Amino acid sequence: MKRVILAAMIIAMGAGASYAQQTEVQPVQKVDLQRYAGKWYEVARLPNRFQEQCAGNVSAEYALKPDGDISVTNKCSRADGKTDSVTGVAKVVGDSGNARLKVRFAPDWLAWVPFVWGDYWVLGLAPDYSYAVVGEPERKNLWILSRTPTLPQSAWNEAVDVAASQGFETDRLVKTPQGR
Repeated sequence: MKRVILAAMIIAMGAGASYAQQTEVQPVQKVDLQRYAGKWYEVARLPNRFQEQCAGNVSAEYALKPDGDISVTNKCSRADGKTDSVTGVAKVVGDSGNARLKVRFAPDWLAWVPFVWGDYWVLGLAPDYSYAVVGEPERKNLWILSRTPTLPQSAWNEAVDVAASQGFETDRLVKTPQGR
């Protein structure tokens, strides 16, 4: 009998995870780009190949441009103490309330190539814009950002809950060291 109950629990947990993966990722309803602009600190991320060199002090700065695009500058410290920096551009996607963007770090002359643009969806946002949860529809990339180098535990829990409710593997999140 215990084995049957245990098997049923395992199946139910798997069904819950499967359900989360089958639902579509949903961005927030609206983002005020004026309030979103500025410096954000990366508090945590899902591991990804394009940030492998980043040992800490990861930040992103967003600035609104006169043409409606957004300048994006990402910085991080490498293990050898040097700083890496890359600047790109983001464009708001259609009728998304500014919550879905396409971001490109490739040179301007490659802007016409579709695969140089990545999805950047704001999935969670504190009412006071103190933290944001950013991901993409395939759930491969996820970032928890904050206006300060660290988040209070309650805000951290809220951000992780947002990501988990969207089907992201939050147990794989890696916290980002700041202040080195």
